[in-house]
Amino acid sequence: MRLMSRRIALMTVTLVAMRGPLADAQAGADVPLAAVEAERLGAPEAHQGVAASRDSIYAVANSTVARYDKVTHKRLAIWNGDPARFPHLNSCVINGRDLVCAFSNYPATPMHSQVLWLDARTLTYKRIHDLGHGHGSLTWFLPHAGNWWAAYANYDGRGGEPGRDHTATLLVRYDRQFHETGQWHFPADVLARMAPKSASGGAWGKDGLLYVTGHDRPEIYVLRVPKSGDTLEHVTTIASVTDGQAIAWDPAEHRILWSIERGTEQMVASRIPPVPAALLSRSLLSRPLLSRPLLSR
Repeated sequence: MRLMSRRIALMTVTLVAMRGPLADAQAGADVPLAAVEAERLGAPEAHQGVAASRDSIYAVANSTVARYDKVTHKRLAIWNGDPARFPHLNSCVINGRDLVCAFSNYPATPMHSQVLWLDARTLTYKRIHDLGHGHGSLTWFLPHAGNWWAAYANYDGRGGEPGRDHTATLLVRYDRQFHETGQWHFPADVLARMAPKSASGGAWGKDGLLYVTGHDRPEIYVLRVPKSGDTLEHVTTIASVTDGQAIAWDPAEHRILWSIERGTEQMVASRIPPVPAALLSRSLLSRPLLSRPLLSR
């Protein structure tokens, strides 16, 4: 009896030790994450998205971009594009002295995607790069880790092309010469939440994770590029204070993310909670053992 009791005790201790990290990960994964609103700034151009620099906030509309002072909220500059030439700006991002904007011919088809460069201070036109017709409708074009990362939206119905729906939404990596170096699908559960639209906003966090918004739902999907495989990993979802569209991290504030509220024409700053290590661990545990990328160069 004593020997059996010792064996049972030893087995119990061993099982507790083995399940400790996993149990902690599962417990942490059950904690809901939510953004907390910090500030609102009115801007009549806040229809498609927002960009942010250390001292300025940029409101993005279909054919217009406006720069606002972050402190005084005064409009400092505006760029008005020809709607026939720039029918649908989707998002912009600061890259050095440039404001880089993704735009397309949405809802026209065949889909055609281009990238616009403006001077970040004066909003004067600099150049355009034509990505042509290919993976879908370009919604964001982000610099990260020495590459460009592009989201190509696909839609059910209006703005979509025959044979493709929202599930064809794709993340594409380009080198600095705009050569494709990788492609990844979006997770099925995230696509289901974005349907019938697609990935409207994206922003790389300093934590190396990709924060993505859809078109309508007040949700931020935290994704990670897998070490192998052709599908992004869904780490967690964070409740947002606004309904989708293009987003941007504030480079001057820790964990402050800017988004827009289209109905009220406002740019909204919210504090985003850090992703718990437990969630990252759970995502690692769920990675497939065997998989390969769609494209590798």
